Amino acid sequence: MTFKALVVDKDAAGATHAAVKHLTLADLPSGEVLVAVEYSTVNYKDGLCMGSGGGMVRTYPHVPGIDFAGTVEASDDPRYKPGDKVVLTGWRVGEAYWGGYAQKARVKADWLVPLPQGLTSRAAMAVGTAGLTAMLAVMALESHGLKPGQGPVLVTGAAGGVGSVAVTLLARLGYEVAAVTGRPETEGYLRDLGATQIVARDQINETVKRPLESEQWSGCIDAVGGAMLARVLGQLNYGASVAAVGLAGGSQLPASVIPFLLRGVNLLGIDSVLQPYANRQAAWARIATDLPLDKLESMVTMASLTDLPRLGAEILAGQIKGRCVIDVNA
Repeated sequence: MTFKALVVDKDAAGATHAAVKHLTLADLPSGEVLVAVEYSTVNYKDGLCMGSGGGMVRTYPHVPGIDFAGTVEASDDPRYKPGDKVVLTGWRVGEAYWGGYAQKARVKADWLVPLPQGLTSRAAMAVGTAGLTAMLAVMALESHGLKPGQGPVLVTGAAGGVGSVAVTLLARLGYEVAAVTGRPETEGYLRDLGATQIVARDQINETVKRPLESEQWSGCIDAVGGAMLARVLGQLNYGASVAAVGLAGGSQLPASVIPFLLRGVNLLGIDSVLQPYANRQAAWARIATDLPLDKLESMVTMASLTDLPRLGAEILAGQIKGRCVIDVNA
């Protein structure tokens, strides 16, 4: 029996090539649970792993895909049995280990989470790592005192995957949302998700000499980093927090300590790769109850395994809007 997978290989000259191929179960790596994958999705890391590897891929040939959802076919672990619906995000799957761009995946049981009630496999992958990260960011801001009614919450990179879910979640929870985008054509999309204010990227993506500006934001979910994050730190309300989830604008932070010392602001790092099981369960449970599925559906573009090389290049170029779900059986 064979199944389809997107396989990335590297030639003698060091160039990588991605193509859909047929594999057998014997080709899969070891693991306690065999999953019939139904859906995956496209993240920035996936774009890197379908291309040069970004330093994340250890060996070739390689099957990318850092997320997947599907049904257990076989299990050597008592926590899972055939027929169980499961979700996988993180744990360097799709990077160091074979991932979800295949109709079958064999993984460690510890990497899986049961699919929450109320979510389909397709909806779970519309959420994916991006949505899970957004939910973790919201939970972190809440744990540091964020409440509706304190003023607008800023979301940078708002039309991307994390940003789209963050805008939707915050709006559903009663927050006033200010969405930052460098693509004017996404304004209607962001307002439909619940943004009440659109901030042009060029208004906020440069550092200024003043370490503190007027207080504007009760919190922030930042997917950009770099100069924009530095600027936002000086605009936060007293005691407010920013949850840092990405570095699309660079990994350097040209910031001053003054906002931390004089306004007591907090910089919260959000990692979705190695989150403990209990935190993952809590975040997925919140997603199932707090994320409106009609809004989620409005973010989704469907694609197949054969579309992935093109989509990988597009997400690296910042050309993907919302969430792209991959039907591995299409």
